[in-house]
Amino acid sequence: MSEKGQRRFGRTELPPELQEAVKKAIRLEWITLGVLAVTVLAVGLVTGSSQAMKAAWIEDMLSLIPPIAFLIAIRIINNPPSRDRPYGTHRAIGVGHLVASVALLVMGAYLVVDSAIGLITAEHPPIGSFHLFGQTIWQGWFMIAVMLLSVPGPVILGRMKLKLAEQLHDKVLYADADMNKADWQTGLATAVGVTGVGLGWWWFDGAAAIFVGASILYDGIRNMVTAITDLADARARTIEGNREHPVIYQAEDHASSKDWVRQAGARVRDEGHVFHMEMFVVPEPGAAPTLDRLQSLRDSLADLDWRLEDIVVVPVPELPAEVHGGAPGDLQSEGGQRFRER
Repeated sequence: MSEKGQRRFGRTELPPELQEAVKKAIRLEWITLGVLAVTVLAVGLVTGSSQAMKAAWIEDMLSLIPPIAFLIAIRIINNPPSRDRPYGTHRAIGVGHLVASVALLVMGAYLVVDSAIGLITAEHPPIGSFHLFGQTIWQGWFMIAVMLLSVPGPVILGRMKLKLAEQLHDKVLYADADMNKADWQTGLATAVGVTGVGLGWWWFDGAAAIFVGASILYDGIRNMVTAITDLADARARTIEGNREHPVIYQAEDHASSKDWVRQAGARVRDEGHVFHMEMFVVPEPGAAPTLDRLQSLRDSLADLDWRLEDIVVVPVPELPAEVHGGAPGDLQSEGGQRFRER
């Protein structure tokens, strides 16, 4: 039997260039954990009673969750399919994405509410001074220095992760890149908040903490909606979650280009890194959907894009309404030919 004829459902192999991308992502996540460990320790030492610094410290602690979720998920997805798990374990990526997003949501909401209460009750955060080498030094300078020093790491790591996340279609890595963006924004906002307190504007501290909490809350809501949508078997979307994935239309157009296919439409769900596709085809009158034709179409679809891993080709008399996107017989177009009829 040929190599293509031996294709398995739920296979876990990635193309060589993507295997290298996975290794880079793993290295970046371990580097991230190291950077965060140092940052959490440094911020914890200078936090004092500043609301903004407390929010930044908690945000840094939360930043540990996405890289840990990624490192766990990336090991689980390598488990081969079994009778109990015939689709494989790719959805560990989706579960990790959900865990990270719920943590962001809960803590973001807590920080916003807690900081708002501090503003309403007019809590004045005391930032003291201490003596060093005979000099009296305001503690706020150390707070500002630590927060500004914490900015470059997340900026660099976040940009590198974002590129790899798009390459791998990895939403946990994408959420982590989002978290890195929140990290450096938090660093700048907290430095501004502490500076405001030093200038006598006590409310700057609480306002900065609310900004940090709102940023985390927004990331949590956006990522949680995307994670739940994917786990609930919604039509596969891009990594940003704002539109259907274009590979769906490429696959439908490819299937319709076969001389024995009159119409084609796909039902596609996101399994994590990869997609599970059910390609429904309406054969031309008199054209028998033989086993060889169905196998050939399945193999050629799998060769279109590495994400199209788990593919089933189903001959039908007419396209199901759920696949068609409307009433049977209606054709639609979005960013290219969605269905093609001869």
